[in-house]
Amino acid sequence: MKTFVQQDDITKEIATNFDYEFDGWTTFEPPKFILPNDFGIGLIVGPSGSGKSTILKTIGNEKTPQWNPEKAVCSHFKDADDAKQRLSAVGLNSLPTWMKPYHVLSTGEKFRAGLARMLEDDSVIDEFTSVVDRSVAKSCAHAVRRYVDTTHIKRLVFASCHYDIVEWLQPDWVFDTATGRLNDDRGSLQRPTIELELSPCKSSTWSYFRNHHYLTADINKGARCWIAVWDGVLVGFSSTISFPSGNWRNGWREHRTVVLPEFQGLGLGVRISDAVGKIMVSHGYRFFSKTSHPRMGEYRERSPHWRPTTKNRLTRGDYRTEKGQKRFKHLLQHADRLCYSHEYVGEPDFVRPKPTPIGPLPMWGNLFD
Repeated sequence: MKTFVQQDDITKEIATNFDYEFDGWTTFEPPKFILPNDFGIGLIVGPSGSGKSTILKTIGNEKTPQWNPEKAVCSHFKDADDAKQRLSAVGLNSLPTWMKPYHVLSTGEKFRAGLARMLEDDSVIDEFTSVVDRSVAKSCAHAVRRYVDTTHIKRLVFASCHYDIVEWLQPDWVFDTATGRLNDDRGSLQRPTIELELSPCKSSTWSYFRNHHYLTADINKGARCWIAVWDGVLVGFSSTISFPSGNWRNGWREHRTVVLPEFQGLGLGVRISDAVGKIMVSHGYRFFSKTSHPRMGEYRERSPHWRPTTKNRLTRGDYRTEKGQKRFKHLLQHADRLCYSHEYVGEPDFVRPKPTPIGPLPMWGNLFD
């Protein structure tokens, strides 16, 4: 590829200063690349100026989604189910964010929202993760890989100058423009292990997370709370409250569980919830949780560690009959909301011990084991 620029005093002076022979012509030959036949995700990676975008243009044209400033982000998809699946697929799991117009989102949220609309067969996406911090990049790459495996999308090609996403995206092939080599052995790519430390904390710690919960910013001041830390960085929060009932004793329920936006998409929320459930049942308590979040709910539907209650996937019309209760106004807001309802039961052969006070909590290691 040859291009010509007009020579002027500036180009002549610079060429002279560096003893560079320049006649106005520049030449660039991108690495030779042949697109593999059958794949889900492909990645072209390399330093800036090495030919990534040039190669990508030979594969297809990148589509730029258009956004109506008067509509919510979620309203730009085929239907509600499509919006939920695609936005969750890129790790954009905040329901309040789904309801905002695109132009008020943060840079990271805009990146994820736009990506959600571009995930389809035969798509090309340039500058993948270039405008977001590396935590968002890794979590988004992992979420995309999971979505592609689930939906069986074909021939989705990304280009990026960042090598740190390779292990998280786990593409079916990687073409490095710096070396001109194609690696099509996906089995050689292993996603890095995530180790979280779960530690008890005061309920006041909720102030760091309250704006990121998908339903409410409130918290019960009597809640037992934990924080999740990854490599010294605060990533998540979970809490429980006692759940008194005439049908059983020693019941507790999950109260608030939040993962900060930049770490959403890695599956941390469900693992944190599992770890808290494990703590509670190991001390002889019964542990319940209700959620309307589709990703968490569907995870529990498949998990052997959770079993559905009789209220699972039902609306709660019975809430309307509790007019005399102080919490009637709160219950009324949730009467028509379909929720997932489960009890954490632990391993299949787990035997619940007698209830004992929860003492100093251990530092939980790899929650993905």
